[in-house]
Amino acid sequence: MTILVTGATGFIGSHFCVQALQQGLDVLLLDNLENSSLKVLDAIEQVTGVKPNFIEADLRDKSQLTQIFSVNKIDSVVHFAGYKAVGESATNPLMYYRNNVAGSINLLEVMKEQAVHKLVFSSSATVYGEPVFNPYTEEHRKLPFNPYGQTKSMMEDMMADLCKSDSQFSMVALRYFNPIGAHPSGKLGEDPKGIPNNLMPYITKVAVGELAELGVFGDDYDTVDGTGVRDYIHVMDLAEGHVKAIEYLNNHKGYEAINLGAGHGYSVLQLVKAFEDVNQVKIPYVIKPRREGDLAAYWADATKAEKLLGWTTQLTINDMVRDSWAWQSRNPKGYN
Repeated sequence: MTILVTGATGFIGSHFCVQALQQGLDVLLLDNLENSSLKVLDAIEQVTGVKPNFIEADLRDKSQLTQIFSVNKIDSVVHFAGYKAVGESATNPLMYYRNNVAGSINLLEVMKEQAVHKLVFSSSATVYGEPVFNPYTEEHRKLPFNPYGQTKSMMEDMMADLCKSDSQFSMVALRYFNPIGAHPSGKLGEDPKGIPNNLMPYITKVAVGELAELGVFGDDYDTVDGTGVRDYIHVMDLAEGHVKAIEYLNNHKGYEAINLGAGHGYSVLQLVKAFEDVNQVKIPYVIKPRREGDLAAYWADATKAEKLLGWTTQLTINDMVRDSWAWQSRNPKGYN
């Protein structure tokens, strides 16, 4: 049976598709290509030797979604599609609610109508908000402080309520921490449009000469070196977490929220130093004032992922920075 993958040509979605295809899973890729490129499909084929089965579609178009489900034997869904820029969500919240929430409602409604009961959702540690304690466990209260995080939290609530209302449903929300890295082949990686919002693609853009220097926002936090600490996870470890979640859904009913993280953090400057040491590339940086809403430090308790999914991270910070640079150095303009 077929796994429908929404947002399949995005950063995490494309790496999941590679992992799934290499393990013999049948995936149907769906994306509206608003923030990604068709060239991702060529990269997936080069890495896996399998030509991806792709449909260009938008979750906001429910009739189109219904047609896709009606003509394909879809067994389960892995849902990555959604806008993800925190700053943009604050300046244009309605766009985020329309795309991330309304699109997800369409997806859930069509799944129910078509009797497709298994879903893995791309959630985020952003749902936790300001840490009451570290590391975050799944029992930490949810209090997101930006519209992007709100859309993730709302989708989680809808999944939980749907599973309560209908015992046939089996759904997992995977709460990511900070995915970085790229496929080790260097053929597949993160390709943000415009100025990157996330740290690693900003570092690689500086390394390749597209940007002059890295801005480090705040060096006076109560951390090892004053810069913000985050839990970084290799995108290939993250992709494998989704494969494990699909296996879990095949044998369990109901709803679960599960952290996917390494269980420890690195500061901004520690990540920069690792990048420089592993790749022998200097990253100039300048200290800037703190950004409003940035947290000093947080990381995951991933015990539940190990217990329920049999999943732990396998790749190190050195693997992350090496593979990120392998991708960017071979593709200085990304997929274009």
